[in-house]
Amino acid sequence: MEHVSGALIKQTVLQIEKLEEERAATQEQIRDVFTAAKANGLDVQVLRKLIRLRKQKPEEVSEQEELLELYKRAMEQA
Repeated sequence: MEHVSGALIKQTVLQIEKLEEERAATQEQIRDVFTAAKANGLDVQVLRKLIRLRKQKPEEVSEQEELLELYKRAMEQA
C-alpha cells in the first residue's frame, strides 16, 4: 500500500466539507428567493421551468417545443 499523506487527506476532507456547507447555504438562499417570488405573486413552477430552459441550448429548446406541439396535435386527433 502506498504512503498516503494524512495532511493531504485532512485538507481534502476539510475543503469538501466547506463546499458542502456553502452549497447548503446557497440552496437555502435559493429557497428564500423562490419563497419571496411566490409571495410577490410569481408562479414558482414557471420560474423553475424558465431557469431550466435558459440552461439549455436554443436548438434543444426548439426541438422540445416542436415535439411538444407534435404530441399535443397527435392527442387531439386520437
